[in-house]
Amino acid sequence: MTDTAASDHHAVLEVLERVAEQRRSSLRVDPERPVPPELVARLVRVAATAPNHKKTFPWRFRVVTGDARTALGEALAEDLIAAGEENPAKVAKARVKYRRAPVVLVAAAAAGTHEVMTEENRDAVAAAIQTLLLAATAAGLGSLWSTGAAARSPRVAELVGLDPADTVVGLVYLGWPVGAPDAAPRPEPDLQWVEAPAPPS
Repeated sequence: MTDTAASDHHAVLEVLERVAEQRRSSLRVDPERPVPPELVARLVRVAATAPNHKKTFPWRFRVVTGDARTALGEALAEDLIAAGEENPAKVAKARVKYRRAPVVLVAAAAAGTHEVMTEENRDAVAAAIQTLLLAATAAGLGSLWSTGAAARSPRVAELVGLDPADTVVGLVYLGWPVGAPDAAPRPEPDLQWVEAPAPPS
């Protein structure tokens, strides 16, 4: 590799580092300002570049906007009630929670032909979500990856047209930021170099 090529790659890496450092999990977004559909589609295309063992292309993305966000909350609330939730405040919160951002992206993984493939498909969609979060940050959007009860809700999955065998990996809120969230502390990762043992003498 030439010095110029190495310098170019280093510059690209620095851009990626800045984007990754700027990414925050935040719902401090304008719930009324729409995100252009073409931008959402572009983010999904970037997400689908994530690694995928056996090229199963397992990602299933469903974009929820407008009044469909209320329907999504109603579906979650109905599942909470059916599961025996007795806290009315929790049910009430579920009904309106998806109106906090203009776009809610439901990301799911298709089932594989065997258990290991199903697990790998889920891993691929998790990688796709992280790729999408970085792309959203690069585009100037705020984002938050949510799991919890909605990811296990049969009514939510049915509402967005997923197959019963699909696994919801997360719901991603997307919107234009209205403030800069505080940086979360990130300790140094556990990194160790494993070298080959010395041959016996």
